[in-house]
Amino acid sequence: MIILGIDPGSRKTGYGLISKQGNRLVHIDNGAIFTSSAKDFPQRLQQIYFGLSEIIEEYQPTAVAVENVFVAKNVQSALKLGQARGAAIVAAVCGGLSVFEYSASQVKQAVVGTGRAEKLQVQQMIKVLLNLPEIAQEDASDALAVAVCHAHSAGVNNLVRLAK
Repeated sequence: MIILGIDPGSRKTGYGLISKQGNRLVHIDNGAIFTSSAKDFPQRLQQIYFGLSEIIEEYQPTAVAVENVFVAKNVQSALKLGQARGAAIVAAVCGGLSVFEYSASQVKQAVVGTGRAEKLQVQQMIKVLLNLPEIAQEDASDALAVAVCHAHSAGVNNLVRLAK
């Protein structure tokens, strides 16, 4: 199973691809889609959509995991983040993929063992879990963490979907 994890953002959308092979997690690729702040917002959403669509076409993941929007103090930022998530989800659905959503605390719990872990703890654990040569760029590391969370939760999610 190849999992695409996405950490959505209107300026930088992180992505991380892993393969689950039995109990092993294998790093495939990671990076970020950088949008141009000179462009208007709809064009930035289009960049996110097209960038993720290309990644989906190239790597053919079997599932997509996206981090849920957290409650932000700045309403405008939360709205833009939600729209970036929407562009990411539409890219996945148009690629024929199932989308799974996880809160930040679920991701931290799955990767570090506590839902209140610091960002650096998550980054260091991703480096160790995926045997990376160095800590990945922040948004890519967050996306890899979302993918790892899904890898640990995939069996439970399938049972829930079958029960429905």
